[in-house]
Amino acid sequence: MAKGLSEREKLILSAVIATYINGAEPVGSRTISKLKSVNVSPATIRNVMSDLEEMGYLSQPHVSAGRVPTPQGLRFYVESILEVRELDERAKASIRAGFQGRQELEVREVLKTTGRLLSAASQQAAVVSSPNPEQEVFRRMEFVLLRPGLILVVLVAKSGGVQNRIIEAEAELGQEDLDKFTRYLNELLADLTLNEVRERLEREMAREKVRFDRVLGRALRLGQQALPWGESGDVFVEGRTNLLGAPEFSDMARLKAIFEAFEERSTLLRLLERSLSAPGVQILMGVEAEVAGLAGLTAVTASYGGDDQPAGALGVIGPARMDYSKIIPIVDYTARLVSQILGARD
Repeated sequence: MAKGLSEREKLILSAVIATYINGAEPVGSRTISKLKSVNVSPATIRNVMSDLEEMGYLSQPHVSAGRVPTPQGLRFYVESILEVRELDERAKASIRAGFQGRQELEVREVLKTTGRLLSAASQQAAVVSSPNPEQEVFRRMEFVLLRPGLILVVLVAKSGGVQNRIIEAEAELGQEDLDKFTRYLNELLADLTLNEVRERLEREMAREKVRFDRVLGRALRLGQQALPWGESGDVFVEGRTNLLGAPEFSDMARLKAIFEAFEERSTLLRLLERSLSAPGVQILMGVEAEVAGLAGLTAVTASYGGDDQPAGALGVIGPARMDYSKIIPIVDYTARLVSQILGARD
């Protein structure tokens, strides 16, 4: 079991993984013996590496080759050995600078910028999910008469997200009627999520059948018609070409499968949604991702938005051999910064 590893075993496992991350090649005992941080004889290193292989933390691709970490070894390294430090001020400043002048942009553009900054900072592929429309908090709704029977609906969320929809309505409705509906609905629905908005409208519709208030009934029906139904969030992908230089992906068929997986919005949403149910940085390794085409890769993700109800998630996807000591603080800091930027709009 992992908790049974001695300090010496941890030291050598850490040295093997750090060397493998840097070189992408199987690591031999001779290489480890030359490290100043490992003051252990070559014979002892060979024995320890053999023990670690038996325990499932290392594997040997070929009889004559050195060893590489297994997913179990990488998991133990990340959870029990790796010391993750706060992102240095220079890196923080670089990410913040990328958002300068963009905080007031539409949410979609802020999230696209987030993906580009994550990709540049990590030198991996970056993915960012937009807030799920079902969980967006309603700020206001506006009705604009385009022509008799045709209305533009503008839905504005507290995050700053804007959705425009065109709906059909009764031809006799004028802009004065629509302004009256707007005032009523905005007062009724403020600070609710879209799910809660729907529930409130359904309750009010049931009450209106009793009250027989024709004006309020028309406003409620128009409000129901204006809401988006069953829509999922979007995903922004940046930096896929960063994977081209990784030796793990020299097989073109493998690389093609990865690029195709990045094109599947539902696939990436499913991956990022796993970050919404747990706080902090999540690390999904290899088959843990349960995503076709991305098996063998690692995703380092975090949610952004409120702690109680995250709005979306972001992350970095790359080879299992990524530099976790660098990637984890980048993802963590970027998620917190995006939360601040979007939270300032409330």
